Amino acid sequence: MPEVVIYSTTTCPYCVKAKKLLDKKQVAYQEINLTLDPGRRDEMLKRANGRKTVPQIFIGNHHVGGCDDLYALESEGRLDPLLTGA
Repeated sequence: MPEVVIYSTTTCPYCVKAKKLLDKKQVAYQEINLTLDPGRRDEMLKRANGRKTVPQIFIGNHHVGGCDDLYALESEGRLDPLLTGA
């Protein structure tokens, strides 16, 4: 299973929604909370090709994007294959 990383902030409702979907699917993920560790924002910007909003979600080397992108993959049936590395 590819590593899942989500860059978030403490008060972001979209971050909560994205994590809720991952939790529902019982997917382990590494959360990088930029509120608690603001020094990692540049890392996120580089990985996300300059996207500044949170969440920014990565599955393995694939940049999913934000919460809406994650839910779009789910509704299209493309999320599970990404999560399993298929």
